[in-house]
Amino acid sequence: MKANEGIYHGLAMNTSDNQNNAPRSNGRNGRNNRSWWDRLGRNIRYRLFIPLRRGIHPAEHSARGVAVGLAWGLTPTIGIQMPLAFFTWVIARYLFKWNFSLILAVAWTWTTNFVTLVPCYFLFYVTGQIMLGRFDDLSGYKEFEKLLASMMVNDSAMGYLELIWAYTVAIYKAWGWPLVIGCLPWSFLGTWAGYVLSLRFITGHRANKAKRRAARLTAGKANS
Repeated sequence: MKANEGIYHGLAMNTSDNQNNAPRSNGRNGRNNRSWWDRLGRNIRYRLFIPLRRGIHPAEHSARGVAVGLAWGLTPTIGIQMPLAFFTWVIARYLFKWNFSLILAVAWTWTTNFVTLVPCYFLFYVTGQIMLGRFDDLSGYKEFEKLLASMMVNDSAMGYLELIWAYTVAIYKAWGWPLVIGCLPWSFLGTWAGYVLSLRFITGHRANKAKRRAARLTAGKANS
């Protein structure tokens, strides 16, 4: 999703060249030489997990952000998930005085994107069909993938919002309520799991960090 591509930008670090005659490496070519899985893993690490480790707010504040991000991320709303997370933050903060990390909420909507769209939407659709009792109308994954690909609009003259609207209309015309209903269990499960696991991750990381700091202080005093 192009909108999600700009959530976080890596900080460029200039290093001195110790060998004057050594050719400089091309950073862009280096990135292009990485495998698809390497790039995906790098994106997941820098966009999702490093912000959790570097957060300065209470662990519950960050965990709530992850939960809200997954709540919207696990819905068939790709393209408008970031604005939905922002509106949730505004409503929660100013109407209900309930706060969470907006940065983490926006970041964790990235868990569903154009790479994971087909499997996630297929999972939502099949779950919805089962919840509606339509056990004899479960499309195969390949057929679902082909149908979704055929519906994707490829018109460079259309703006971003027009493309999102075209995708949304086409998807809901094809699958409608099963897709909407089927996402709900996964959204609820993702919200709960995201909060619990991220809270455990943050508290564990901070506890380990505190232990390492205490060990260094103890070692410093012993050597002094």
